[in-house]
Amino acid sequence: MEMRASDKNNMIQKAENKLFGIDFHDFIQKEQTDTMVELATEFGLTVGDVRKLKKRLERS
Repeated sequence: MEMRASDKNNMIQKAENKLFGIDFHDFIQKEQTDTMVELATEFGLTVGDVRKLKKRLERS
């Protein structure tokens, strides 16, 4: 069974929007209201990982 090109493109785009296995869009929405500790708990990350994500998002 072949995967349709649009399905394949959607999968690729979803993978590109992730770092540490986290969806950037979801992270951005939650970072506006949650503290670093809450974000780390929500996404199963360390506080250091949250800091790295925030720095990465500021650069892009």
